[in-house]
Amino acid sequence: MTLVGDPQFQDGRVDVHHHFTAPAWLDWAEERGVVARDKLPWWTRWDLSTALDVMDKAGIGTAVMTVAMLGRLQERAERRDSARVALRAAADVVESHPTRFRFFTPVFLDDLELSTWSLSYGLDELGAVGVSTRTSMNGVYLGDETHDRLLNELNERSAVISTHPMEVPAGNDRGTGLPGVPPFLCDFLVDTTRAAINLIKNGTLDRYPNLTFILPHGGGFLPYIATRLELFGGHLTPEVEPGRVRDYLHRFYFDTAGPMSPSATPTLMATVDPDHILFGTDWPPTPGHVVTDITTPALDNDPVISGRQLHGINRENALRLLGLNP
Repeated sequence: MTLVGDPQFQDGRVDVHHHFTAPAWLDWAEERGVVARDKLPWWTRWDLSTALDVMDKAGIGTAVMTVAMLGRLQERAERRDSARVALRAAADVVESHPTRFRFFTPVFLDDLELSTWSLSYGLDELGAVGVSTRTSMNGVYLGDETHDRLLNELNERSAVISTHPMEVPAGNDRGTGLPGVPPFLCDFLVDTTRAAINLIKNGTLDRYPNLTFILPHGGGFLPYIATRLELFGGHLTPEVEPGRVRDYLHRFYFDTAGPMSPSATPTLMATVDPDHILFGTDWPPTPGHVVTDITTPALDNDPVISGRQLHGINRENALRLLGLNP
């Protein structure tokens, strides 16, 4: 195991897309019958040793954890206890390896009171570097008017908001999705794109100028359809002025989890500010060997990206955005 402060990681990558399912949270949830470990996806078996091994092999100095809680809890007090266990576990990881880990505290689009508690506990007490949220929940997309109170509170904190799709229509649901196609392949990208457009057309980015949103997986399809949005923004309700689309695009940050390839990188680099692209692995749902042997080398050797831009993507952009100490 690498020692904290090892010089070889002082210039390492910053991974802003690292899923953390706390073993302590699994213990808590299983004791209450919320989940059964053996029926959860394999990637929920997070452990510190494996995480550090993947990070070391990929040259990742610091991973920013998104705290996962997979149970479908309804009662607020139980959901708060669930979040408390998971956040405390994340903070413990940071305390034991302060140069290697940070974390986002979750906010809940369907429970503003619980979100306010999470901001106080996660940001103020435990030292989270930002917040995480779903791109949609129960068919309601981020930026809906019902989220205004939460977004106003986040705006007052100048919060960095890491977004991620979670429960989207899939091929197993009657009449939705495409049968035989897992939702992460294309439906997650659609959900992210819809959330970004919702933030644009509802004026969220105008009303809350201090908010910064990180879009996962290269922003879904948003960079690819940017010109289409410019041409047909007048057909949206409310309308989006064509001249404002590029301004809005520069308000987002985009992580590299999945999109960096000869077919995707040129579009992303031509459409968004390269200083707003962040390194992300999507580990452990993206297996460690894929991160170390495929996606990370592909990024490092991408001919479209200059050396200065690569250094920014791998490290400097995230340091600047999240206020991390180099």
